[in-house]
Amino acid sequence: MARKPGASLVKARLVIMEPPADVGAKPGAKLATVAFQFNPRTLALSKSVEWRRQPSRMAGQASLPEFVGSGPRTLGVEVFLDATATHDNSVETGVEKLMVACVPTKKSIGSKKPASPWVRFEWGTAKSVSFDGVLSSLSVDYSLFDVDGRPLRATCSLSIEEAGVDTPRQNPTSGSHEARRAHRVVAGDSLPQLAWREYGDPGAWRAIAEANGIDDPLALVPGGELLLPGIDDADPETGGAPMTTSYRREVDR
Repeated sequence: MARKPGASLVKARLVIMEPPADVGAKPGAKLATVAFQFNPRTLALSKSVEWRRQPSRMAGQASLPEFVGSGPRTLGVEVFLDATATHDNSVETGVEKLMVACVPTKKSIGSKKPASPWVRFEWGTAKSVSFDGVLSSLSVDYSLFDVDGRPLRATCSLSIEEAGVDTPRQNPTSGSHEARRAHRVVAGDSLPQLAWREYGDPGAWRAIAEANGIDDPLALVPGGELLLPGIDDADPETGGAPMTTSYRREVDR
């Protein structure tokens, strides 16, 4: 597609940032910006979705899949470096800039929480491929060398895995990640599914049932509101089930 008259060519870049100081926080200060020498010819964007399915004993039938959760976006991009097109003696300097995103930062090591930097691919107004993530893999193919062995051309393949997460909703009176929150029931919801998504343990569905006074875990009313209790609400005498017993079944019209 031809460029619009008067439009200037926008170069892609990789922003390298200090990793978050705490879980769920935003990335820290910018460490470096690696401008692409040439814009990529292709971008590979993927996203996974996890479903769980229990085997069915009924011949000719398959059990209904149960939604577990969405996986992170993954962006695959190639960075082409060519020292023959510049006054550089080698492409190794450019490769080393990318390698920085693969090792723990000095600040994270100093705080005794070693972590590699977070990165974000940026290219003009593109939104679907621009997200906070971590470099999950980096491979370099050198394809041209000087007479003394210095690499003059390289293709760097990067895989960026989305790392940003939504900030958990909290009780206004508490800053704890264990605070209660509400969930609006949708068709297909089940207590084991919600327990897996909220606590990482489908067997914790009894805590949600107890907190909401539910006798039949299969009888969830779409549009109703469930209270998803936090760990702090658990009653040790009832095996971890919270003591609150309120379940609002009103459906918004």
